[in-house]
Amino acid sequence: MKKGKIIDSYMEAIQDIPDGATIIVGGFGLCGIPEKAILALRDKGTKDLTIVSNNCGVDDWGLGLLLANKQIKKMIASYVGENKIFEQQFLSGELEVELVPQGTLAERIRAGGAGIPGFYTATGVGTPIAEGKEQKVFNGKTYILEEGIIGDFAFVKAWKADPQGNLVYRKTARNFNPLAAMAGKITIAEVEEITKIGGLDPDYVHTPGIFVQRLLLGENYEKRIEKKRTVSRA
Repeated sequence: MKKGKIIDSYMEAIQDIPDGATIIVGGFGLCGIPEKAILALRDKGTKDLTIVSNNCGVDDWGLGLLLANKQIKKMIASYVGENKIFEQQFLSGELEVELVPQGTLAERIRAGGAGIPGFYTATGVGTPIAEGKEQKVFNGKTYILEEGIIGDFAFVKAWKADPQGNLVYRKTARNFNPLAAMAGKITIAEVEEITKIGGLDPDYVHTPGIFVQRLLLGENYEKRIEKKRTVSRA
């Protein structure tokens, strides 16, 4: 049941995402990922998706679950080195991949959310990244044109929210989430706590509620670590 922006069911929140949709997903590695929304999308079985995210999770968690279920048709990302399924599907031709330098990816998402259709950057000039892209010289230096990205939907994970959808992220879990929230036509935010109206200090709001259409409360987040390392002291 929907109460303003707050929705009780994750399945209800994602039920209108069609096959072939483009979804921008927040997170960095497994930090700050919208894990509950990803699980709901896996259970729904929506396919032929284009996913825009810094990376694609790991084999058994995060966006890697959608890969394992063969729901992703194209991945637009910066780093893909933690996922064997990703490698297998790419090499077999099942998965289309567009690798984007991390700063360029962040700016493409930000530009899409800000209504900017494209921008010029020196990153990638003279490399395969520049192939097929318009190039222009400014003050004697060559730049390539990169287009902004807009998603049909965006999934983000925040720490706290109020019922109007204003979001606060916790430390490094902020990462790509504010950019993703801006660039989705419909943004679905899952949070660990929903306060009352006025319960958030406006000076600490990272994403204004105008960018959030659907809000969900999540519980029992796993918050996995990709690689656990121990340091021995002599």
